[in-house]
Amino acid sequence: MDYNRLLSQKVQEIKPSGIRKFFDIANEMTGVISLGVGEPDFKTPWSIREAGIESLEKSQTWYTSNAGLMELRREICHYLNRRFSLDYHPENEVVITVGGSEAIDLCIRALVNEGEEVLIPEPCFVAYTPVAQLCNAVPVPIVTKAEDHFRLTAQALKEKITPKTKLLILPFPNNPTGAVMRREHLEEIAEVLRGTDIMVLSDEIYAELTYNGNHVSIASLDGMKERTILVNGFSKSYAMTGWRLGYACGPAPVIQQMTKIHQFAIMSAPTTSQYAAIEAVKNCDDDIRRMANEYNIRRRLIVDSFNKLGLTCFEPEGAFYIFPSIQSTGLSSEDFCEKLLYAEKVAVVPGTAFGGCGEGFIRVSYSYSPSHIIEAVKRIEHFLQTL
Repeated sequence: MDYNRLLSQKVQEIKPSGIRKFFDIANEMTGVISLGVGEPDFKTPWSIREAGIESLEKSQTWYTSNAGLMELRREICHYLNRRFSLDYHPENEVVITVGGSEAIDLCIRALVNEGEEVLIPEPCFVAYTPVAQLCNAVPVPIVTKAEDHFRLTAQALKEKITPKTKLLILPFPNNPTGAVMRREHLEEIAEVLRGTDIMVLSDEIYAELTYNGNHVSIASLDGMKERTILVNGFSKSYAMTGWRLGYACGPAPVIQQMTKIHQFAIMSAPTTSQYAAIEAVKNCDDDIRRMANEYNIRRRLIVDSFNKLGLTCFEPEGAFYIFPSIQSTGLSSEDFCEKLLYAEKVAVVPGTAFGGCGEGFIRVSYSYSPSHIIEAVKRIEHFLQTL
């Protein structure tokens, strides 16, 4: 069989995730310290696990409605109102998804026609561009810069808008840079979009991991809720990565079409996870704060450590990543990561995995214990001394 001929040409043309290469190598090595995976090292809070266990003991293992348990949708709306002053209706403006990634996929597929343009600020999460390509859309990168604190500026946005622009992805707090858009920055973006037909996919999965101030959603600004699909989930804030649960909120006509795709592709999100998530959004604000405070301690530790190493590091204001420059070493991002892995058994991710403008940078996660971070920094210091 000639599988190259049989397989979808579009799928074959999409590059694999730039993150996986280094972890495939690292998994075959012993003694590797990883600062690469964006996964909390905390256990899912006990009350959440207990709620999941209780749902199994009660044999609550049937399909839920396609959009998700009504009780969960209702509690998500209460949570968003309580935390971010957002007002959504659980009946028709919320859909529960298999992680935030499915919500992103549903949003792009529901909104974008062939040939239409999707604006994507980079560096960014690795999924946006491939999903747009699978929809026969045209991904249009918008380069963000360290001197702008890796924020999207109104001017950069204006320069990329064309008559074919359908969707702007707004990935803040940002993976991989840790950049945050404050209210004043979002107002500038909103001013550009008001009066257009451009929709916004606001990926707010790291909303609860915003330091030195509270997260603001662009959907809370005047005239923006009607054009915004808010994506969030439970993986990062509640240390629930393996539970695979996310959600999208937005205008009812868009959520209806997203739910239709979800209905045929997935049916419904995991039932046990949904019952656990009800407990999370109802009663676990204190757990969120505890984990966020610990990440903030690690953030200060790792930023200070990398700056002392001479790897200039923009101070992240959200998420749990730093994006230090390695240009002073003379190595490309991929060479740096590969040499570091083989020489010192430390795994980090090349900045190019998050877009071409990530060249000269690496992504380092601080979702690890301080002792883990300190040992990794010692090894990186030794590596730099040998260059």
